Amino acid sequence: MKARLVVFPIKGKIWCFGRSIDQSASAFNSANTPSTVKELWKKISTNSKPLNANAELLVDFISNKMNNAWVGLEKAPEGSFKNKLHGFGLQLLARVKPSEILLKSISKEVTNVRITYPPSLNARLVRRRLRHIAMRGSVLHRKYFYGSVTLLPLTTALAVLPLPNIPFFWVLFRTYSHWRALQGSEKLLQLVSDYSRAQNLSSEMMEASKELEELLRKGYENGSVNEKAISDICIKFKLNKIDVLKWRDLV
Repeated sequence: MKARLVVFPIKGKIWCFGRSIDQSASAFNSANTPSTVKELWKKISTNSKPLNANAELLVDFISNKMNNAWVGLEKAPEGSFKNKLHGFGLQLLARVKPSEILLKSISKEVTNVRITYPPSLNARLVRRRLRHIAMRGSVLHRKYFYGSVTLLPLTTALAVLPLPNIPFFWVLFRTYSHWRALQGSEKLLQLVSDYSRAQNLSSEMMEASKELEELLRKGYENGSVNEKAISDICIKFKLNKIDVLKWRDLV
């Protein structure tokens, strides 16, 4: 599977790094994830793959259940407890860094990447900064993953209270999120490093886009890219606008 990464300066020295939305990849992952415990057990018991592959299958199953529960909260009536819980969850999610979102999007199915960037940027520098994000992410998310795992037993004890155990589910989500980001950082580092060694393949990886350059030129004002230009870039290159704005809002 090929992933398209879009890189461009968004405010001062801050660059935006995003992956184009791939609906076919989402459909593929959903189709290959068991929907019930019975299906999960059947897949694991008849699976001849190594233990880590079955562990990933279990993680995907739990993630799917968490996503379905989140959708249920989103559809809750206005003013209800579930609706307020969804609003609180959005506030927590707003604190997740955009680099983590990028790394989580690089799944194990990705076999190569195509990096789109404006011609005004140096291709080697673009690739170097991607490698830096991957290397830094590998260190940070490994540390945060183990930290979140140690908190799980503590938050589990809160289940005795007659209220939804929000701390447990949040820590569970962050554990999953850090694990995915760790996997993505290692995968991205591998992909970018492979292309760095094979200089003759760099043209297949790097794509200088004059159209992206033009959109940035028209929308750059007061030291940053305005929201109109960001919207146009997101539509053209299939990026998530909320994630892109997170890069612009970085301090």
